[in-house]
Amino acid sequence: MVRRVVLTCVVAVCVAAFGAVAQAQAASGAMNGMAMAKPPAVPSTSLTLTVDGKATVFSTAELKAMPQKTVKVHNAHTNADESYSGVPLGDLLAKAGFVADKTTQQKMLRSYLRVEGTDKYWVVYSATEVEGSDHDGDVIVATSMNGGGLGADGELKLVSTGDKKPQRWVRNLAAITLKPAE
Repeated sequence: MVRRVVLTCVVAVCVAAFGAVAQAQAASGAMNGMAMAKPPAVPSTSLTLTVDGKATVFSTAELKAMPQKTVKVHNAHTNADESYSGVPLGDLLAKAGFVADKTTQQKMLRSYLRVEGTDKYWVVYSATEVEGSDHDGDVIVATSMNGGGLGADGELKLVSTGDKKPQRWVRNLAAITLKPAE
């Protein structure tokens, strides 16, 4: 008798837990074990670059008018070679007031960049890895891909040639903030 009561309780708990999981999946947009597609992110139309608390806003048109650098990368997500053109991030930092030279060397070594898209996806780069004078890889704010627009990636995209996977590339790029690591 006791066994039957315990077994009934276990079954009831399992059924309740299964129901809670099903409700959580439905609430998060998953149905029948398949995740539903997220709505597309709001396209980026400008970039806010913050250095020492001072924000500088660059429109897409301003960025396209600046000297462009073209980089070739292999995108492991699409398994395709891609060519991006855009402004080197080190050049944009200089325009926003952070020039890489002997006077800023120590600050650069102890700072990082928080890079964010319109969908709130964000990543971190050290300040030295985006500065061409200190790092072999290129990090650019891309305005075009393969000679055309960026498509679903918005108007602006951060691309790094030093990363083997595009995990730190940021689509619909909206904001970059230089922060001290202390």
